[in-house]
Amino acid sequence: MATSLKNLSVFEGEVPSAREMKFGIVVAEWNWQITGTLLKGAIDTLKEYGCDENDIIVKKVPGTFELPLGAQFFAEYTDVDAVIVLGCVIQGETRHFDFICQGVTQGATQLMLTWNMPVVFGVLTTENLEQALERAGGRLGNKGDEAAATAIKMVALQNEMEANETTVDRRTVN
Repeated sequence: MATSLKNLSVFEGEVPSAREMKFGIVVAEWNWQITGTLLKGAIDTLKEYGCDENDIIVKKVPGTFELPLGAQFFAEYTDVDAVIVLGCVIQGETRHFDFICQGVTQGATQLMLTWNMPVVFGVLTTENLEQALERAGGRLGNKGDEAAATAIKMVALQNEMEANETTVDRRTVN
């Protein structure tokens, strides 16, 4: 659904409790006016749903392109249940925008599937600063809120699936 049709701070479906969950947040320093607001939204939402502040670890990376590696460091060196990546890429006059957006998207997806860990994509890819501000606490809500709610839901889903795990060999199932 297009963001212009939805408030990013209003969640569909129930958001489970985040008690006993641990989150890593990797945030890009580039476009800090935007990413700092995304970070605040994510932290506030995690706490609102019961995550203890001590179970939220924040690390900064220079730019959006570095987010997947920062998230991989969380997967390798910590015991977090999920990683939220927060960044903002604003379209400029060159194709740099396309390369950064594609790289961070593919990197986050690959990381999530390789490490079997939720890596939630909280990256704004906008045409201009005004669109970014609208999605970072403006009239369209805060993408950081949405990313945090998504992380909670994905950790809860993974916990539920692991608790009900069976020994079915999927290669033999039709």
